[in-house]
Amino acid sequence: MYTVLTYFVTLFVIMISVFVTLFFKNELERIFGEKKDVLPFHICNVVITLMVSLVAYAVMTIYISGNELDLKLQLVIHVLIILPIYTLGHFAFKKYNSVYRKYLTTENTKVVVLNEKYLKKKKWPSRFENYNSNSKGK
Repeated sequence: MYTVLTYFVTLFVIMISVFVTLFFKNELERIFGEKKDVLPFHICNVVITLMVSLVAYAVMTIYISGNELDLKLQLVIHVLIILPIYTLGHFAFKKYNSVYRKYLTTENTKVVVLNEKYLKKKKWPSRFENYNSNSKGK
């Protein structure tokens, strides 16, 4: 019973960690002006996710179930869990960013065309458009 609970909590932590690290990777690539994926960012993301998941597993194992921790076996198990989740998350994140990109640029960073899907995506629900209209003094 405790083993199943421990792995569910660890899986939840892995999914959150993958999302956060992919978001930071995307922002770092944007800051450094990289046009394609950078392998060291992926390696760092997997290592960070592995560390976070092992800590979550160790806390759940030691403090909740009271069992001892076999770190070598758990390292292999967690890598086998993380790699498919990270790969699927990366492809989903890459597809989302390519579909909802604000604009397309040329090599000399001039804007070529605005993305219609980005423009059609609603920013706020329509009920919030006139939310502060009374406070503007009309």
